[in-house]
Amino acid sequence: MSDESGYASRKFHSHMLIEIALIVALAVYMVLAREQPVGDNLIFTVTGAALMALVSYWTLHTIRDALEVVVDRTRRFRH
Repeated sequence: MSDESGYASRKFHSHMLIEIALIVALAVYMVLAREQPVGDNLIFTVTGAALMALVSYWTLHTIRDALEVVVDRTRRFRH
């Protein structure tokens, strides 16, 4: 059981680092996009939309990992 808890915790920490990197990339994109009107440069707009979708997906994935860690720790305290 403790091995599963350790795995879930390590997975959560690695996914959290990726989450932070994605958020930083999105922030950089937003700073670069501040000067451009939406749709003016199609490739730039599609890149931003894809980045936002990826950040949204990864955030939900990371939240799921966090919930797994909470459940593992709750199970450990119950037994």
